Amino acid sequence: MKQTLQLKLSQHLALTPQLQQSIRLLQLSTLELNQEIENFLQENPLLEREDEPAPEAPVYSASGDALQAPKESPDGAPPEPNFGDAGPADWLGEGGGAAPRDEHNDDEPSYAEIQAAATSLRDHLGAQLAMMPLSERDRSLVRLLIEALDDDGYLAQSLEELAELLPAELEVGIDELQIALKHLQNFDPSGVGARNASECLALQLANLPATGTRDLALEIVRKHLDLLAARDYPRLRKAIACSDDELREAQALIRSLNPRPGAPFSPAETRYVVPDVVVRKLRGQWTASLNAEAMPRLRINRLYADILQGSRGSGLASQLQEAKWLIKNVQQRFETILRVSQAIVDRQRQFFEHGEVAMRPLTLREIADQLGLHESTISRVTTQKYMASPRGVYELKYFFGSHVATEAGGAASSTAIRALIKQLVGAEDAKKPLSDAQLAEVLGQQGIVVARRTVAKYREAMNIPPVSLRKSI
Repeated sequence: MKQTLQLKLSQHLALTPQLQQSIRLLQLSTLELNQEIENFLQENPLLEREDEPAPEAPVYSASGDALQAPKESPDGAPPEPNFGDAGPADWLGEGGGAAPRDEHNDDEPSYAEIQAAATSLRDHLGAQLAMMPLSERDRSLVRLLIEALDDDGYLAQSLEELAELLPAELEVGIDELQIALKHLQNFDPSGVGARNASECLALQLANLPATGTRDLALEIVRKHLDLLAARDYPRLRKAIACSDDELREAQALIRSLNPRPGAPFSPAETRYVVPDVVVRKLRGQWTASLNAEAMPRLRINRLYADILQGSRGSGLASQLQEAKWLIKNVQQRFETILRVSQAIVDRQRQFFEHGEVAMRPLTLREIADQLGLHESTISRVTTQKYMASPRGVYELKYFFGSHVATEAGGAASSTAIRALIKQLVGAEDAKKPLSDAQLAEVLGQQGIVVARRTVAKYREAMNIPPVSLRKSI
């Protein structure tokens, strides 16, 4: 073996820091981009936001309607929100309320405080427990069951499992937990503490005045709820020996009940979206434009930049370069989003004119080839980027979908087929609903070749129940 020196030429692709930053910014959502920019503003003194306010841009609701922008204060500065702190309630719900405010107090309660003061299910039940004349041991067991409830108000764990979690020295038996559960099931809302849907509905029916319809409904939910769920009305009528009218009245009573008694105490969090692009019809053409509300306005701090010009070797030179890179990459990000959005609008003009039924099949590859970009770039651009239009606010990925062949040799978008299936199901006879095979046949008559299993897949994706569950008596 001996040491030798060789000269070799090769080519390789290196991702510069500027290119890496450009790729990272491209895949961020608007919210994540603003957070990233805030970090840069805190770390880099040469970067700053423009003092002039951005031109007012409309903020869109989920339906696509423009909402009026908030008015500025007399001095030109936008009003600052007042976010107060509300102390969390303890696990029994005692002392969790916000302190009363003076009627003439300038500090109005903010939205955050109002939301924090909303009563949760455990707070609601804990307040009722505090009023119950129970021993401390029984009160602790009921409190244990309250903590074991899920968001819908159901007791997901069995009493045996809960008993095993308790220390052996407490000697808590199943009988004591059953008594505690009976106390809990008498609380408001009715049906809380149930272990399944049958028990939940039965608890609510038991609190209603005794009538023939109530008793029939009680028998159904206790013994034959599976037949009612499957809409097997002939077997159900035979099992409970009733007429069609009596069964119809009992079914209506059961439908008026709440199978999720705890749901009103845990409302779903509303998500607000600031669209990156706004689509309008101008002079008969659908045109995409950037939403100024979503675009950060950045610039170089001229004071520090002038100081750097007069001195060489300063440690701020690298930060100046980083600030220039960021401004350029942010601008390039929005230019790419606009190019991709306009290409999508050009391909999906019929959607903006006529709705989902006119959606064309579209792939990432088609847009990539049209714009001369890589398919992965299109994927990054269309993820968590939103477009506001007169028909609503949509993620850019919404406009891409698979295709199904037509008899004419063309292709139909899967989104359009879903819309057609939804229309057919919405217009069907409730007593004779369309099966998946019949839906496929109707689509075939319209020139769309689709298999029954494909119809079933699309129907399940839209949470449309099967034909047996859509049939009514």
